[in-house]
Amino acid sequence: METLLSRALSRGGSFADLYFEHETTSSLLLEEGIIRTGSAGVTCGLGVRVVSGERTGYAYTDDLSWDAMSRAADTAAHIASDPRTVPPQSVTAAPVERRYGEQSLGELPLAERIALVERADRAARAYDPRVEKVIATLAEETRRVRIANSAGLLAEDVQPLFSMRVTVIASEKGVRREGSAGGGGRLGPEFFEEKSPEHFAHEAGRMAVTLLGAVEAPAGPMPVVLAPGWPGILLHEAVGHGLEADFNRKGLSAFSGRIGERVAAPGVTVVDDGTIADRRGSLNVDDEGHATGRTVLIEDGILKGYLSDRLNGELMKMSLTGNGRREGYGSVPLPRMTNTFMLAGEEDPEDILRSVPRGLYAKHFGGGQVDITSGKFVFSATEAYLIEDGRLGPPVFGATLIGNGPDVLTKVTRIGHDLRLDEGVGICQKAGQSVPVGVGLPTTLVSEITVGGTKA
Repeated sequence: METLLSRALSRGGSFADLYFEHETTSSLLLEEGIIRTGSAGVTCGLGVRVVSGERTGYAYTDDLSWDAMSRAADTAAHIASDPRTVPPQSVTAAPVERRYGEQSLGELPLAERIALVERADRAARAYDPRVEKVIATLAEETRRVRIANSAGLLAEDVQPLFSMRVTVIASEKGVRREGSAGGGGRLGPEFFEEKSPEHFAHEAGRMAVTLLGAVEAPAGPMPVVLAPGWPGILLHEAVGHGLEADFNRKGLSAFSGRIGERVAAPGVTVVDDGTIADRRGSLNVDDEGHATGRTVLIEDGILKGYLSDRLNGELMKMSLTGNGRREGYGSVPLPRMTNTFMLAGEEDPEDILRSVPRGLYAKHFGGGQVDITSGKFVFSATEAYLIEDGRLGPPVFGATLIGNGPDVLTKVTRIGHDLRLDEGVGICQKAGQSVPVGVGLPTTLVSEITVGGTKA
């Protein structure tokens, strides 16, 4: 490793690192009561990075022979060649605090994994006679990484991860509605002792059957109550990405240059925490080998900082937050979120609901789009209800939330005491890379969001 780092810096540069990865994966998909697909794979390789100011040279190989690794180091060196050179230091193993075990769901015999998705299928079909189709998936991976850099750091980690998802389609009188639920984390089979396949099947069935009675969504500006848990995805997309250091270093974010300013209503505190035990977005070390941490981004409405990786942290002269993440050995690390959520307030969620004479209660979100520079977002609410005279009314279909992330934070008027993290299925996309993340939120009242619907 030390020889490879010396070769990587042979043409100059201030920093170099090596990212070794060995990953095993497997997945099952059950549809119409049978296993439609089953897969298993192994990924193995090395990524070599050389940093010179704002420039990065990166090369990778899936051949771990000495000749192939040397070529990768030489290639990265040529891409980022620089007359200035910082010689590499001897690497020393760093202690790693463990936030999850090494046991993987993949250690279960295949027959037992198949039994898990079959249990979900049976439970979903038994939930209601209107259920006509069930899809259940189970995916797991175990990633082993070794990271060494020219500053002398050497870190190793074993990162298990799995997720289960159940999708149900129900139909009645020509109307078809879909519900989905799932969960997972950095755990093994013990996860199902608390959240069984039947739990997710029933939740997906409940959503699909409930939405059979949905009415057209209203349209226009109105108060919106965000349910606890998964609706934190709105916070992740509309606000979280804008707090990543690369966008702010380049002046592309709506939050650029605003540290110390009020960017949200009093009482709004947003944190990113990669240290929570067993959570999907947690890591013992980030993909640059640094310990993850708990970073306060917004405190009582005041912007406190950004999420950084090594490159952007050094260029912005800010502390590393342990948020350098990459999809795999073929990708450069970027500042990314881990588990991002708003802290709880002190209000009773029922009181929050009762305070709204007419509005929308958003319980579950699907896809969304966000413009980082402007902060504008559009999200589809896959499960939402009218609020009528302070009570939940009928479910609605076709609702979208349209707004501006920084603006929405200033319109938060009430925050519940019921902070909840999502069940563990979040995936974040950035620059073509996917990484697992977590989100969370307490019951939150936003005084006004534009709802796009079909009924005026």
